[in-house]
Amino acid sequence: MKTSIAKQFREGIITNNPTFVQLLGMCPTLATTTSVMNALGMGAAVTVVLAFSNLFISLVRKIIPKQVRIASYIVIISGFVTAVELIIKAFFPAIDASLGLFIPLIVVNCIILARAEAFASKNSPFPSVIDGIATGIGFLLALTCIAFVRELLGTGAVFAGADGTGGIKLLGDWYSPASIFLLPSGAFLTLGFLIALVQKISGVITERKRKRENSQEKSDAAEPVTDMAEGANE
Repeated sequence: MKTSIAKQFREGIITNNPTFVQLLGMCPTLATTTSVMNALGMGAAVTVVLAFSNLFISLVRKIIPKQVRIASYIVIISGFVTAVELIIKAFFPAIDASLGLFIPLIVVNCIILARAEAFASKNSPFPSVIDGIATGIGFLLALTCIAFVRELLGTGAVFAGADGTGGIKLLGDWYSPASIFLLPSGAFLTLGFLIALVQKISGVITERKRKRENSQEKSDAAEPVTDMAEGANE
């Protein structure tokens, strides 16, 4: 199965986005998007695990018995999750304290298992790595968009530290923060509106593409008639 790199990135980030299109990984999506920094940390961690687990699963896909493939995938994924968790604990303790249990729970993230089963287990290493990176970036961007809206409306600022301090204040003193956006209900509201927006934009693009293709078909069909008329006049 061969796919172009551009197509893989387009699918992972836009047309087949794991959050806005496939609706996968909803637990970390809703729980870790209270701030942009948390979203970036979770998105980056998932991207690294996706890339390396896809690579390793692709390398050993032919020697893993079909009957135990899911268990084997989880063992491979858990190894990379442990490595990522230790790196975060060592170099980004604030992010580790903020994300807490959600880092080790990447092991059972359905996005990673889905890409392992649907792509890495059927393709060679290089396309599998690209698929992991593209899907991870799509997940990271989705988390960042949700977190940006929630943090901005919930606090009036963005890019606050993992401990809640600092940040860039975008809304002035006139704005009264809507703390509901920092609660689980706010996460559902934000996610729902963003999914609706993405679906609307996707529908408009699809409709324009369909009209353009229909127009091209009509133009191609009219050309032979014109050529015949010119021949008759001669």
